[in-house]
Amino acid sequence: MEDKKIIYYEDELNDEFSEAKITPRRIDENYKYFHKNPFWNFCSFMMQNFVSMPIKYFDLKLKFKHKYIGKEKFKQCKKTGYFIYANHTQAFEDTFIPSVANYPKRNFLIVNPANVSMKGMKTLVEWLGAIPIPDTKEAMKKFLDIINYRINKKCSITIYPEAHIWPYYTKIRPFKSVSFKYPVKLNVPVFCITNTYQKRKNGKVKIVSYVDGPFYKKENLNLKEAQEDLRNTIYDQMVERSKNNNIEVIKYIKK
Repeated sequence: MEDKKIIYYEDELNDEFSEAKITPRRIDENYKYFHKNPFWNFCSFMMQNFVSMPIKYFDLKLKFKHKYIGKEKFKQCKKTGYFIYANHTQAFEDTFIPSVANYPKRNFLIVNPANVSMKGMKTLVEWLGAIPIPDTKEAMKKFLDIINYRINKKCSITIYPEAHIWPYYTKIRPFKSVSFKYPVKLNVPVFCITNTYQKRKNGKVKIVSYVDGPFYKKENLNLKEAQEDLRNTIYDQMVERSKNNNIEVIKYIKK
């Protein structure tokens, strides 16, 4: 792959390389996190766990010859809700991988507001489990309420702590501990999925996803300390798994 694409970056925490250019809507107190309409909720369930599932499965297999290592670990927590942390290197497949891995548990995803800002796609994206990050304090309460509700319903919630998409990136970018306050406060298990790019016999790339966990907060630490400790545990595990990358589709060079 001598003609590989090169991307120059400046800031590992804030640079974004998604090809989609969408102006995000403002997620304020008027955004509807809860839907009381039974038909809306039925459509969401059917779309998440039935209609979309064959599409997700065959996309992963046909496009990337996708393989899981360790997804049986999710069975240890099938009777409780939990959080999944994953690296962010694909726009669509990153959302497919956790949902297929722990099926039939419903998986929801904390996403950037841009994901629910696509014209004509908002409802579909919401049906598929998107929970956008709020922009106001008023919306934050509803955001936290829906997270608590989904976890209490024994669903999983996937978080991309790197926040920004870097296509085909083979390392783990540094990320903050802020998103780890959810499992710490709710006292629920945490898993991580590390998606790696590995070379196939024909020279093309496949994705191998490593599932690790469950991890739990340490009881002898305060909220901030437990949050940071859990972040470090997940980060270190993902860094270790990322060493299994053995093909570089896009080369990233710091300016």
